[in-house]
Amino acid sequence: MPRQFFRKYLPDPERLRQHKSLRFLGDLLTEPNLWHINRRSLAGAAFIGIFCGFMPIPFQMLLAALLALQFRCNLPFSVILVWFSNPFTYVPIFYFNHWLGSTLLNISMPPPGQAGISLARLTDFDWMADNLLGLWQFLLPLWFGSLLAGLIAGALAWVVVRVGWRLIVSRHWRLRRSTRNPS
Repeated sequence: MPRQFFRKYLPDPERLRQHKSLRFLGDLLTEPNLWHINRRSLAGAAFIGIFCGFMPIPFQMLLAALLALQFRCNLPFSVILVWFSNPFTYVPIFYFNHWLGSTLLNISMPPPGQAGISLARLTDFDWMADNLLGLWQFLLPLWFGSLLAGLIAGALAWVVVRVGWRLIVSRHWRLRRSTRNPS
């Protein structure tokens, strides 16, 4: 069953509750739905984790944890799935998101290296005030593309988990039935 596979890799809820850095959450971690391993809980966690991984924000795991708490989905699974977005995949993911947003909003993308926005300039508030419109034209397609890609990829992850779980369970039932009735 899929439940045993996931349970093998997920942390023990009681151990997490006792962890000194998580004690401040108190009763929030005692909600049983956050730890259930079932089709609904894992599908919702897959949507949350993938959606948050597409967002161009810091602390994506914190957002995933808060959304899992809010929607009562599997907390560890939603946080773990955010890890597909990591320092090695940021550039292609966010470039694709920006391209998607630029294409759908019909905003021309500057050629690579010609955007005029660098990390040093983003900390210079005088430059940002002078170039607010250019910054907005850069960030709007990025955010729009990220939201759209996150919703689509999250919905696909939700469907894959729901259908995959159903297929695995029905296969187990067929195998069980065939071993009971070998005729």
